[in-house]
Amino acid sequence: MKIIRLAVAGVTALTIAVTAASAQQGLRGSITKVDEANGKITIQSTPTGTVGASGAGNTEDFKVQDGLMFNALQSGDKVTFTAETINGAKTITKLQKE
Repeated sequence: MKIIRLAVAGVTALTIAVTAASAQQGLRGSITKVDEANGKITIQSTPTGTVGASGAGNTEDFKVQDGLMFNALQSGDKVTFTAETINGAKTITKLQKE
């Protein structure tokens, strides 16, 4: 019985770790709009997945956690970023220019 409990606990911990890691995965894209007045940045994501896939990625608005980001960003910049849902809004938590 202890072995079964230990196995279930291990599987549960692994599932939580994988979910957390995928939520923090870095995304790539190109900035299409910087809206400092509303605290948002619009990013067109770079398509990932199948080799030879065509078409552009989707475009999404993100809130910015650190308002100082606006000083260094402009439309057309290529970026790698991490986003989380905070208070119901997709929010950039980390961003780096490429």
